[in-house]
Amino acid sequence: MSFVIATTLDEALAALSAGARPVAGGSDLVVGARHGKAPLPADLVAIDRLDDLKCVEITDAGACIGALVNHHTIETHPVLSTVYAALADGSALVGSPSTRNVGTIGGNVMNASPAMDTGAPLVVLGAEVELQSVRGSRRVSVAELWTAPGRTSASSDELCVAVHIPAPTARTNSAYLRLEYRRAMEIAVVGAAASVTLADDGSVAGVRVALTAVAPTIIEVTGLGAGSIADVAAAAANAAAEQARPISDVRASDRYRRHTVGVMASRAVLAAARRASGESIAIPVNRALGIGAAS
Repeated sequence: MSFVIATTLDEALAALSAGARPVAGGSDLVVGARHGKAPLPADLVAIDRLDDLKCVEITDAGACIGALVNHHTIETHPVLSTVYAALADGSALVGSPSTRNVGTIGGNVMNASPAMDTGAPLVVLGAEVELQSVRGSRRVSVAELWTAPGRTSASSDELCVAVHIPAPTARTNSAYLRLEYRRAMEIAVVGAAASVTLADDGSVAGVRVALTAVAPTIIEVTGLGAGSIADVAAAAANAAAEQARPISDVRASDRYRRHTVGVMASRAVLAAARRASGESIAIPVNRALGIGAAS
């Protein structure tokens, strides 16, 4: 086994081109190895010293979040937690405080778990992932990135260097919430994110909803349109339940997941609409509205 500590992005990309696998916080890689899901790779390159990937840049065009930005930074960032609130909601629910200070957005995205808490928020926010290799760089939407549980469309020599989120239009905001059995070190039983744009009369002019843990990848709900907030929330609940493709496992049955993901979708739309109207709802929505596991 070889272990390389990269001090520059070029060093990291060279190691990846030679067959190494990147590691930063290690919160997914190490835990997976300990649980017997997959052995540790034969060659690793540590990228945690690449300070250029630890920055959050906010411009008129949107947000650029470096791949090594941790979840605690996202949940407490003054702009991300207000303008891109659903992502902050999701980051605030990841693991425990120690996990959120170590785990990175890049690692979470590239782990490609259909139960990840940042996935549905990134979909409804229209996020793209920037992938870089010695051959060059490219951007791919998160919806096109995830191809199956634990699998992405990225090549083995490509490194996620940033997540890009476009600036929202006026009177737009978002929310993410999940069904959970406990408040820490938990994986979503189901989850839903919504981004809502309000018209001048307070009705919904546009909406996007994405679902967690009810299909092989994070999925976006289709067929939603404009209307009153109550009608759109109800439509989101019905569409989410119909379009979900859940499985039964030790944590929940497919029938239970299909029903509860509709409830989560409706609540996500309602919370996003409240935020879009200017109301402040603390991060994360689960705790602020008393949804999910009791304290």
